[in-house]
Amino acid sequence: MTATTTRRALTAADLKATFDAFNRHDIDGVMTHFADDCVFFTVAGEHEYGNRIEGKAAIAKAFEGVWTTMPDVQWADHSHFLSEDGSRGVSQWTFRATNPDGTRTEVQGVDLFRIKDGQIVEKQAIRKQRPAVPAK
Repeated sequence: MTATTTRRALTAADLKATFDAFNRHDIDGVMTHFADDCVFFTVAGEHEYGNRIEGKAAIAKAFEGVWTTMPDVQWADHSHFLSEDGSRGVSQWTFRATNPDGTRTEVQGVDLFRIKDGQIVEKQAIRKQRPAVPAK
């Protein structure tokens, strides 16, 4: 006989907690609801989908890289909802950060999530394109 583990459904509150952790730069808090084999499609990259990052450890490293490059980065004004069956989620936010050259990035965006067994298995990040804002 094999034991089965039943995970609770992911909620909009869980997505909110994930983004609150992004804003604290708390990698453990961010990664709480990511599956070990999650796939992250970045906002920019060499492909029409950005770049593909696979696996929880590689995704965590990418997120930490953003915090290192842009220490003041925030995903502000975030809101979240899930599909009725809980298999899809959406987070809307405003990305604000100082770039290494001192200019600012301030753009709206969304994350589209695929969810399975209460965990994020895919994160697709999409954001507006806008010229950098001059430093204040």
